[in-house]
Amino acid sequence: MIGHCTRWATDRSRLVLGLALFLCVAAGLLGAGVKQDLLPGGFVVPSAESTRAQELLAERFGSGEPSVVIVVGTPAGADDPATRDRGTRLTADLAARPGVAQATSYWSLGGPASLRAGRGDSALLFVQLRGDESEVIDATRELMADYGTSYAGLPLSYGGRGPVSVETTDQTQRDLVRAELIIIPVTLIVLVLVFRGLVAATLPLLLGLLSIVGTLAVLRVLTWFTDVSVFAMNMTTGLGLGLGIDYSLFIISRFREELARGASPREAIGTTLRTAGRTVVFSAVTVILCLAAMLLFPMYFLRSFAYAGIAVVLLAMVAAITVLPAVLYLLGPRVDRWSLRRRAPRPVERGMWHRIATVVMRRPLPVATGVVVLLGLLAWPFLGIKVGFAGAQALPRDAGSHRVHDILADDYPSREAQSLTVVADRTGDPAGRRADVAGYAATLSRLPHVTRVDSLAGSYVDGAPLPGTEHAPTAARFAAPDATWLSVVPSVEPFTDDGRQLVRDVRATAAPFDVAVGGPSAQLEDAVDGLLAKLPWALGVIAVSLFGLLFLLTGSVVVPLKAFVLNLLSLSATFGSMVWIFQDGHLVAALGGFVVTGYIVVTMPIMIFCIAFGLSMDYEVFLLSRIKEEYDATGDNTAAVAHGLERTGSIVSAAALLVGIVFLSFLSSDVIFMKMLGLGLALAVLLDATVVRGALVPAFMRLAGRANWWAPGPLRRLHARFGLRESDPEPTVTPVPQPAGHR
Repeated sequence: MIGHCTRWATDRSRLVLGLALFLCVAAGLLGAGVKQDLLPGGFVVPSAESTRAQELLAERFGSGEPSVVIVVGTPAGADDPATRDRGTRLTADLAARPGVAQATSYWSLGGPASLRAGRGDSALLFVQLRGDESEVIDATRELMADYGTSYAGLPLSYGGRGPVSVETTDQTQRDLVRAELIIIPVTLIVLVLVFRGLVAATLPLLLGLLSIVGTLAVLRVLTWFTDVSVFAMNMTTGLGLGLGIDYSLFIISRFREELARGASPREAIGTTLRTAGRTVVFSAVTVILCLAAMLLFPMYFLRSFAYAGIAVVLLAMVAAITVLPAVLYLLGPRVDRWSLRRRAPRPVERGMWHRIATVVMRRPLPVATGVVVLLGLLAWPFLGIKVGFAGAQALPRDAGSHRVHDILADDYPSREAQSLTVVADRTGDPAGRRADVAGYAATLSRLPHVTRVDSLAGSYVDGAPLPGTEHAPTAARFAAPDATWLSVVPSVEPFTDDGRQLVRDVRATAAPFDVAVGGPSAQLEDAVDGLLAKLPWALGVIAVSLFGLLFLLTGSVVVPLKAFVLNLLSLSATFGSMVWIFQDGHLVAALGGFVVTGYIVVTMPIMIFCIAFGLSMDYEVFLLSRIKEEYDATGDNTAAVAHGLERTGSIVSAAALLVGIVFLSFLSSDVIFMKMLGLGLALAVLLDATVVRGALVPAFMRLAGRANWWAPGPLRRLHARFGLRESDPEPTVTPVPQPAGHR
């Protein structure tokens, strides 16, 4: 493959660039409207019990978790006759809207105290919308636009699932534009300093933009077949620029190195692609395997990041070994045009990274011990991690749905909008089983952290029926032919340990019929179970595939094991730091301010692990390929480590710095878990490129000595036949006349 790329880049360079331009324009036209088809959800497990409960509620009762929660201001009091009349008309008006399955309110339900604020200055109205997530978002936008901020003099504020989705989508798009305005100029400045030239510095950005445009087109096509998260666009920008920079750094640096040795542009391209180009391909495969592990998880939020990540890595890799070499071939020595004054290259033995490796390998045990202890201390807070869902609290405090969340938390302690729903299908005639329903509701109402249970048989508190509720007209909403449901109103927040324990208690309570338990805390419990069930498989896929790939690269079983353990150690430190910052609430002001929720969004650790592990292995491949090349040439393990680190250290550290800048731009986001994703990935990359590569790798490789390269006899023979080597000879390419300027 590398030989074909060399021939295409040199013999048909203008054709390659023409095709790339055509495909870029076509992809840009296709992907231009992708943001309209992306969705902000994807955190729930489609096959879980809580999802089944939600589907049954919608199908059999036209009810479920409210799509929109409206806080209706009542300056004259919720029970004022004029207010009651306007509230009743508003409820009826909403119920008659197309696409509305059900609308209920304080006034339509007979004035239950739980739907009136403690201060009496507001009351609640719930709207259940029909359709899938995309249809609910569109209907919510229309509803909010039509009714605005007041109805007949009553102030309106919107919260709940629909408004959170609308505001999250809008906020994400604003954040993405702001991040791009930060990334591109800052990255260009750093690239100029790294390459010490304007022409060479612009090439990584162009490669990254090609990857981003192509990936947006891929995401647009995927939306025709499956749900795709709106946050995949952030991943597309981050990884597209990051890997475009990474791969360009290695390709351009090797090309310039070959030109400096006196090679012609054609010879330099051939050598570059046989060495750095082959490593780029190998590195891209390792990143793709790590990202592909997210496809095993059931939430489309995680799967969307896998779709975007795999597409952008593939496109960055293909562009790096086809488009970039064609550009470099046409530029030739002019790649250094408009360059700053460059320092003369130092001998390898006098380089900074060579000196660092030498110092570390003189005392490898104390260095390794100290660094491991430091990373262990950073990882310690991770033992206390708590998880939850991204809801209104992920948005800024001034977002409308966040304000409604705070009002519900402060003025409505019964958590009415966060109730558990217990749905029973195929029960027979519900009216004939009223006694069974009453007994079951009474039992559930005795559970800890239950405020009230509403059912067909009435409402129950602490095992006793509330007088007058057993025959209330509103009790009829809990009945359908051959089905019934109960609402368990909690006294605790859903995304807490007590909220999750309540789910387990409800599910453990004996019921007179088969039930499915849903609601926010049940969805979280099912999400955690779903992630934990797939996590061993994802880890297994990553471990086995990367072990095999690194074995093919190094011929060793020790080096892949060492790489896996060190990556786990550095990622544990990253996770601990994220818990300390975002869950425990440290450095809030320094990071631009955010709401401390007391938990980590449940999908974030999985996502950061897969992406950061892939990027870490990306740098591991570049380092090991150079170390192995030196070791094969000299047989000296210590010298090979020092020389390999010197050859790649400055490039890897520059790449990590640039990727870190890209991800740190996510800190400008006003969505809290995007801040966490950006900081987590930046910290993981920078830790890996400095502490791990600069200290732990040389220390452990010095301690292991020649055992680094050990493998059992059968595996050695396997590697001798199928192993990958950066310096494998390639067929000589027949010279062709050079374009003008290539002298």
